[in-house]
Amino acid sequence: MLGQGNFQPHGRGDRMAAEGAPPFFAESIVFLAATCVAVPIAKRLGLGSVVGYLAAGAAIGPHGLQLLGSGEDVLHVAELGVVLLLFVIGLELDPQKLWRMKRDIFGLGTAQVILTGASLFAVARFVGMPFSTALVAGFGLALSSTAFALQILQERAQLSSPYGQRAFGILLLQDIAIVPLLAMVAILAPGEGPSTTGEILNEILIVLGAVAAVILTGRYLISPIFLFLAASRAREVMLTAALLVALGSAGIMHSVGLSMALGAFLAGVLLAESSFRHTLEADIEPFRSLLMGLFFVAVGMSLDVSLVIKHWIVVAAGVTVVMGLKGVFLWALSRGTGSSNSDAMRIAVTLPQGGEFAFVLFTAAVSNSLLTYQTANLLNAIVILTMLLTPLACLGLDRLAARAKAKGIENPSIETFEEAAPTVLVIGFGRFGMVVAQILTSEGLEITAIDNRPDRIDYARKQGYKVYYGDATRADVLAAAGAGNAALVAMCIENDKVMAKAIDLIRDGFPEALIFCRATDRAHVLDLTRRGVDFQIRETFESSVVFGRAALEALGTPLDRIDQIEEDVRGRDEERLAVQLEKGMYAGADRLHKVTPRKEVVKDQQDVPAA
Repeated sequence: MLGQGNFQPHGRGDRMAAEGAPPFFAESIVFLAATCVAVPIAKRLGLGSVVGYLAAGAAIGPHGLQLLGSGEDVLHVAELGVVLLLFVIGLELDPQKLWRMKRDIFGLGTAQVILTGASLFAVARFVGMPFSTALVAGFGLALSSTAFALQILQERAQLSSPYGQRAFGILLLQDIAIVPLLAMVAILAPGEGPSTTGEILNEILIVLGAVAAVILTGRYLISPIFLFLAASRAREVMLTAALLVALGSAGIMHSVGLSMALGAFLAGVLLAESSFRHTLEADIEPFRSLLMGLFFVAVGMSLDVSLVIKHWIVVAAGVTVVMGLKGVFLWALSRGTGSSNSDAMRIAVTLPQGGEFAFVLFTAAVSNSLLTYQTANLLNAIVILTMLLTPLACLGLDRLAARAKAKGIENPSIETFEEAAPTVLVIGFGRFGMVVAQILTSEGLEITAIDNRPDRIDYARKQGYKVYYGDATRADVLAAAGAGNAALVAMCIENDKVMAKAIDLIRDGFPEALIFCRATDRAHVLDLTRRGVDFQIRETFESSVVFGRAALEALGTPLDRIDQIEEDVRGRDEERLAVQLEKGMYAGADRLHKVTPRKEVVKDQQDVPAA
């Protein structure tokens, strides 16, 4: 259990409430102030933002400065952050990629939960816990924190690395495992007998029906609805729909006893191939970040420091055993299933903590008289302290790796980022953008394309291209679409003002990317040149040159003369652009009307026939 009592402010909060302040107004100020102080300090110390949130919660909670009451009520709202986090993670995994992870999810993940849970159960029995209590404690502590570990992986930009993907597979299985563990609590409850076969089958059918409802809705209804909403060009409606999809799928799963986070993840996976993937991710990200921070603050508020001090030997031993056993099993299982020693070590120091689902399991166990209130609070304290120590373990491994590198004994597998081919972000997927994409993909390059016109997206997808709905004037959408990882951004849109704003955003946020632009006319070329883009071309210039060449050829002009004319026209055009940059749009007109001089072909003397 995370604490008792109502979430009420103390001191000035009561006076503010009496004077007609909005609900939770004083609490919000306290939350924000504590976060603004603690998180930057934690980040400066290299501990990560999660430790800052936990420390802020511990400081302002009922066991710290007592600025706020229990964090239990806050946690119910903040758990939506975990739901949105899993939805965003699901958006980054298409069903094919998820299927490729099946060995890590069902093999490595299942082995970790069973072996770690059984070992911790044995330890609990050894120290004298009753059978049922030991079983709940052992398997509850075997679960790691999805929210905590994914936050660390995202902050370190390592979620897409090989070890990050394996860690995520383990976490996903643990989210699934909470369902049978909660069923286990109900079965072990005193006075509760096992359900009849008919009741069990009925529960299974309800669960399967809920899963099918989420799958069918995500597969066949969501994309057409978003296409309809996108045509309205109302961003707030798209945002509302994004939250509705994430929370609605979570609610369906919760209604049948499954994890809300698991339901949101499933909906995200089904939308991973949708045209609206990147816009959904960008819209939800601010809510996810804020609620995740609130979640960790609420967890920190539940840490009873006096209880930890009073039973410090028990708590210290519990933290050591949990992190030690989980770390050993994670390392051994990862090594045994193909990970390098470096990757196995990183998995071991990323996932040794207890998880938020342990709170759920221990609360259910208290309600069913399997755990006493004090035992549950001690177990919660162990979970929270393992969360606090995990960033320190990651930091320690980083320093060991840095020392090894300095001594010249660097492990070649210490870098765990995937080697990726250059990627290109294509913005605008009309006729021009489609031809550009065809050329790039012909070389085997990976492209991501975004457009803000649903009709174009629908047409491009019918042609076999993956094009996503997105607004190029939003930095968050550009980031979600992969501008930060793109070697080149191809600006193929027609609107000059939109392109100018997008160029500024890319220059500010993603300065390493090359910017290639389609220019609508000569004035646009001059503007792009002043902005310092890496390459620009007028959309009609090259086609006009080809058209003119074909006309000359049809009129009987020799091919060598046509080549001379093309070279001269291109040269005079570049000269004119240079003059226009200096003197204005109407300068250099004299270069338009010159006749290309003929180049005489000088033959060797030996080729001249004798008189």
